[in-house]
Amino acid sequence: MRQRIVLAVGLPGSGKSTWFAGQGIVPLSSDWLRQILADDPGEQRYQKSVFQTLRYLLRMRLKLGRPVTYVDATNLTPFERRYYIDIARQYDCDIEAIYFEAPPELCLARNRARKRRVPEAVVQALAGRLSPPTREEGFSKITTIRR
Repeated sequence: MRQRIVLAVGLPGSGKSTWFAGQGIVPLSSDWLRQILADDPGEQRYQKSVFQTLRYLLRMRLKLGRPVTYVDATNLTPFERRYYIDIARQYDCDIEAIYFEAPPELCLARNRARKRRVPEAVVQALAGRLSPPTREEGFSKITTIRR
């Protein structure tokens, strides 16, 4: 059976981390790496290092033969997702997307209820950049979860 990378795609507050927790899945998470690397899951100054580390860990899991690796980050644009698609090609594995489709208003409401909030202007700007994943990008499967 081929190895798989499963990439979450969705706005902050769209339910990605909640869904993973509900499924009992421990994904590679950009928030977790921000906590590990910068002592704050909301710290945004070290994005390049956070995502380099995330992709390094993904490659290590693939080298170790792990059957499925989940990635929990916003992954909003084809540009951001191409790194993972390139890794999937390099390791000859499948790549799937789980698209968490949620209206920005719902994401903002959920964000207001969180302990660690993303600034509302940031959520709105991210909503303007969101491009749902497509098969043309290289995904073998796309699952949409409407929240």
